[in-house]
Amino acid sequence: MTNTIHAPVMLNEVLQQANIKDKDIVVDCTFGAGGYSKAFLNHAKCTVYAIDRDPQAIDRSKELQNTYKENFKILEGCFGDIKQLLLEQGIDRVDVIVLDLGVSSPQIDQAERGFSFKKDGPLDMRMSSSGISAKDIVNKYSHGEIAHIIKNYGEEKMAGKIASRILKFRQEKEIETTKELADIVRSVVFSKNSKIDPATRTFQGLRIAVNDELGEVERCLESTLELLNSGGRLVVVSFHSLEDRIVKNFIKKNSQQESVNRHLPITEEKKLSLKVGNKKFIKCTEQEYELNPRSRSAKLRMATKI
Repeated sequence: MTNTIHAPVMLNEVLQQANIKDKDIVVDCTFGAGGYSKAFLNHAKCTVYAIDRDPQAIDRSKELQNTYKENFKILEGCFGDIKQLLLEQGIDRVDVIVLDLGVSSPQIDQAERGFSFKKDGPLDMRMSSSGISAKDIVNKYSHGEIAHIIKNYGEEKMAGKIASRILKFRQEKEIETTKELADIVRSVVFSKNSKIDPATRTFQGLRIAVNDELGEVERCLESTLELLNSGGRLVVVSFHSLEDRIVKNFIKKNSQQESVNRHLPITEEKKLSLKVGNKKFIKCTEQEYELNPRSRSAKLRMATKI
């Protein structure tokens, strides 16, 4: 069961869309458990630069480094800084950029990381294990700030009431664990759908805020236009609507002419940068969903640099 859970989501589809060839330079922007990077290296005689800010992911990368030597390099940092991280390695052009957004399975599965509402642990959620934690937000932020995070990043309709309940709870004691926070949310939100825990959206909102996940996606995508060679492929797997909307709008913006007047000349600034690989996103197969329920919400989008 463990191998199934940690399997990279939509691996076959990612490999197909990335179309990695020998001598390609590939960037795995979210190394995580290393599943994609390993598959890329086994698929072709390419060079993979993997990025991750999680110290535990950096430690996990040592096995690939020892096996593939000069063909694999781990870069410690945020994938939003992809351009700077690659320039430090003397790389200014690449052939494939892959982003698997969201939390990696090892982070979710370790209760001490504080990502999961299903396992009791310290309320943390920091991917880099440094900076402001979820505990800091729920215990120190104002009602308005907490409600904003839960509503806008978690897309939770009951955000205001949840924030009120959090402030009431913390008058008695600090909120220290994932179970305490999950129980607070569950006392406010009642889900008719047994497959989705009432705490899901609140935890998502806090995680996104703690790690500036949407900002990371936006910064990384903007860098891809400059980094990708002509014919280079951008492949993104997202897991919730906020991320997917950013990816969708980015590809649309850079693959469509904004002007509706076909008689106007195309300026240098208006030239198209991307060709859409699929007009509609790709979903996982039924077989994969049965083996790995976490793939249920995954959406794959691909574009080619022109």
